[in-house]
Amino acid sequence: MASTTAHQLVVVLLVRALPVAMSACTSEVFPSGKTYVTCQDLPELGAALHWTYYADASGPSLSLAFVAAPAAPGGWVAWGINPTGGNGMVGTQALLAFVAGGASSSASTPTVRTYNITSYYAVGAASTPIAFPATGLAADDVGSGGRIRLYATLKLDEGMKVVNQVWQVGSSVTRGAPDVHAMAPENLAAMGKLVLTVGAAASPPAHAGGQSSDRSSSWPPSGRQIPRAAGTHRVSPTAHVVLALLGFWAMVG
Repeated sequence: MASTTAHQLVVVLLVRALPVAMSACTSEVFPSGKTYVTCQDLPELGAALHWTYYADASGPSLSLAFVAAPAAPGGWVAWGINPTGGNGMVGTQALLAFVAGGASSSASTPTVRTYNITSYYAVGAASTPIAFPATGLAADDVGSGGRIRLYATLKLDEGMKVVNQVWQVGSSVTRGAPDVHAMAPENLAAMGKLVLTVGAAASPPAHAGGQSSDRSSSWPPSGRQIPRAAGTHRVSPTAHVVLALLGFWAMVG
C-alpha cells in the first residue's frame, strides 16, 4: 500500500516537473565554446535567457546569452538590468542587437550596442555607456524564426545576486537607430526578477561571443577565464529534480 502511494506521488511530481525540465531553452545548441550553467524561458515575447554567474577576486560577473526573435524582419532584440528604477524600462542598462541596415540590409551578422535607457523615447544610433562594464559583446542570427542570440559578459556590483531584468523586441531600425517597440500587453509585461545565483559557477567561464562588436562600449576583460565542460547549459535545475524523482521511484519500486 505504501509503495503504491509512493508511486502515485512520484507520478504527480513528474507530471508537474517535466514541462519545466523540458522547456525550450534547454534544447538550445550554441556554437563551440559557449556554455551556460542554466537557462530560463522568459514569460513574454518568446524569449529565453541563458546565464552563468560567478565571482572571483575582482567581484561578481554574469556571462549570458539572450535569445529572441525581433517583432518583424529587420527589427531588434534587447535585454538589460535595471539597478535603480525597479522593474520599469527607464534606468535599464541595456544590451541591444540588430542587423545594421534593417530588413533591406545584405549584412548577416547582428550588431550589438549598449544603451543607458533614460526615457521612453527612441534611442539613438550610437551606443551609450552603461553602468556594468561589458565584454564579449556579439550576436548571431540562428535563422529559425528570425531569432537573434545576443552574447555578453557583465561585470556586476559587489553583492548583486538578484536583479530586475527587462527584455524587449522591436520591429524596425531606421538609419541605424532602433525604433520604439510596440506597447502591447506582452511588451509592457516583459520584466521581472532574476536570481543570478541559480546559475552560479565556481570558476569563470569562457567569454561568450568573443570580442565586442562595438569597441566604444567595451572594457578590458577582468579575471581569469576558464572554460566550463561542454553541454552544461543543457541541464536545468528542474531536470535534476526529475532525475532524483526517477531514482527515488526505482528505490521504492
